[in-house]
Amino acid sequence: MSKINRKRIRVTPYLIATLVVTLSFFLGISLGSVTIPLNEISKVISHHLLSGGPTPSEATYDSIVWDVRLPRVTLAFLVGSALSMAGAAFQGLLRNPLADPYTLGISSGSALGAVLVIYFAWQLPLLGAFTLPLIAIAAGFITMLLVLFFARLVQRNMAMETIILTGIIFSSFLGSLLSLTVALSGDELRQIITWLMGSVSMRGWTYVSLILPFFILGSILLMFNTQELNLLTFGEETAQQLGVHTQRRKLLIMIAASIMTGAAVAVAGTIGFVGLVIPHMVRLIWGADHRQLLPLSALFGGSFLILADLLARTIISPRTLPVGVITALIGAPVFAYILYRHRTKGGRQG
Repeated sequence: MSKINRKRIRVTPYLIATLVVTLSFFLGISLGSVTIPLNEISKVISHHLLSGGPTPSEATYDSIVWDVRLPRVTLAFLVGSALSMAGAAFQGLLRNPLADPYTLGISSGSALGAVLVIYFAWQLPLLGAFTLPLIAIAAGFITMLLVLFFARLVQRNMAMETIILTGIIFSSFLGSLLSLTVALSGDELRQIITWLMGSVSMRGWTYVSLILPFFILGSILLMFNTQELNLLTFGEETAQQLGVHTQRRKLLIMIAASIMTGAAVAVAGTIGFVGLVIPHMVRLIWGADHRQLLPLSALFGGSFLILADLLARTIISPRTLPVGVITALIGAPVFAYILYRHRTKGGRQG
């Protein structure tokens, strides 16, 4: 009986997450300026994926679902999942619920790299369209290394608060460089500003194909290191005593999280707080075991961004807000609460 109960407890969060993802996809595809029934959505998807599938009753349904909403919702899910998994990994690695790609400055580094690609119209030989995500990933990883290096100079034992504050300093500095680039831009101005505010609109299947290989690679690397992440939460010395090659594993985890962050920023711009709020909420409800925390963060993070994007394009319809504005409006108060709770708990323990 106890085994059945334990199995039921393990299955329940994934069942809830699957239902939330399914509902989010349906709402994201169905709702908008034109409401599309579920049976028509099914017809469109089966028509494109299965040879000889049923034909939609109206041609406009096919165009709206397959060319506009489905790629938009899929991209939102992948971006939200990538940011949430990266946030969960950084929080576990640094043993701090306030860590995420946004607060550590990694998103700003990736954003600067991507903006420079747009501004100078760079395209590396043989890479083509993959120039944008690769440079964004490299810029994010370099930013992370600089944050850790500077934090070590300031405080040799690299306390978590020092790393967070260093990340905020770098984020502010890189933000000023982004503003300078915008001020100097001409014809690219509108594209850069729209991109910086964070959006998954009008991206199409091309952008889905850009993020997908990096998402898969980053996810595999993180999932292969879940046990090590669990041990690293107890401290490096304890992890070493239990046989973990801490330096190698830390580097792998940081590379994987940077890959996911850079790819997400490259295709959708700067979208804050997703990697901070979602992993923290999942941890509060279902615990800190990274074998469960990472996949659940991916599922709920992707669903959250789909719903945030749905709100962004319907709240003042027919105008569309950048999804980064919605996540900031939701995430900033939650971040303030997490900070207050974290400080209060620390004060009581002290």
